[in-house]
Amino acid sequence: MPRFCANLTLLYNEHDFLERFGAAARAGFKGVEYLFPYEYDKHQLAELLNRHQLKQVLHNLPAGNWAKGERGIACHPDRIHEFQAGVEQAIGYATALDCKQVNCLAGLIPERVAAEKLRETFVANLKFAAPRFKAAGIRLLIEPINSIRDMPGFYLNHSRQALDIIRDVGSDNLFLQYDIYHMQIMEGDLASTIEKNLALIPHMQLADNPGRHEPGTGEINYAFLFDFIDRIGYTGWIGCEYKPLADTDAGLHWVRPFL
Repeated sequence: MPRFCANLTLLYNEHDFLERFGAAARAGFKGVEYLFPYEYDKHQLAELLNRHQLKQVLHNLPAGNWAKGERGIACHPDRIHEFQAGVEQAIGYATALDCKQVNCLAGLIPERVAAEKLRETFVANLKFAAPRFKAAGIRLLIEPINSIRDMPGFYLNHSRQALDIIRDVGSDNLFLQYDIYHMQIMEGDLASTIEKNLALIPHMQLADNPGRHEPGTGEINYAFLFDFIDRIGYTGWIGCEYKPLADTDAGLHWVRPFL
């Protein structure tokens, strides 16, 4: 049966961030993810996870100044030292939170940088990061994100592009984070892509399309997809990274049979 974790960046915005852990636990979630932990003391977050008996499933590497529109720095040639410092910071947080997966956001394409240089920088940064995360017992993931609606100008947009980068990095500790919503927009063919690359997909995320709301509000046949994912042997978590149409708990009818 699929395992679903609550994305506390998008769910439970009715509450302050630190109160969302308890809200997710009361709804029946056993795991949580969110974009970034770095604004908070790692020990405070660990205590919340322990108090509510929650598993920290995933968080992202530091991604630049998110509030000012940055969406990652891993493809930026002029910010390699910042990226490397972020690797150490992410390992420190993930270790304290017992989080076994960290996602690396590639970033928006900077102006006046050749395509070859962008790819070279991204690959080199991943070659630096992957073994360090492995030594800490943490998987490193990369995530293609749609550039049509949510992140125009984002560097990594397609599963094939991500798989080619994983191949060229050549590490056994670099994986594909497969976001069903983003890949429905960019390429479709969800079930086939997941099945072909199952060994490289330790984590998925979901939302329906259009609107990025809860499953059942759009075009994606999630009833089929959940059954399919289960049948082919997917054992990872699926992050509920969607914008609730209204109150979060009121929109959880789709997931309650799995909690």
